[in-house]
Amino acid sequence: MADFLGMMKQAAQLQSKMQEMQNELGNVEVEGISGGGLVTVRMTAKMEVKSVKIDPSLIKPEEREILEDLLVTAHADARRKAELAMQEKMQALTGGLGLPPGLGFS
Repeated sequence: MADFLGMMKQAAQLQSKMQEMQNELGNVEVEGISGGGLVTVRMTAKMEVKSVKIDPSLIKPEEREILEDLLVTAHADARRKAELAMQEKMQALTGGLGLPPGLGFS
């Protein structure tokens, strides 16, 4: 019975830490870049896009498709970085719990 109570206490602590981590992820920002810095996308580790910056040289009607492609690439770069930031936070959170393989969040 003591093991069960210990597990319940540990689960409650994990839930509290998970909520805390979710709040922190909203404050972690990453920047995705494409076109050698011509397009940048800033987003949080919760995948919320905060800003998009476009070099003025790209704002030409005849280069619309290039700009669209660069936006997609910059967003994908930012999303990849945000996912890595989230994984790092999760590993830091669950690292000391001694969870069996497959029960981690990474």
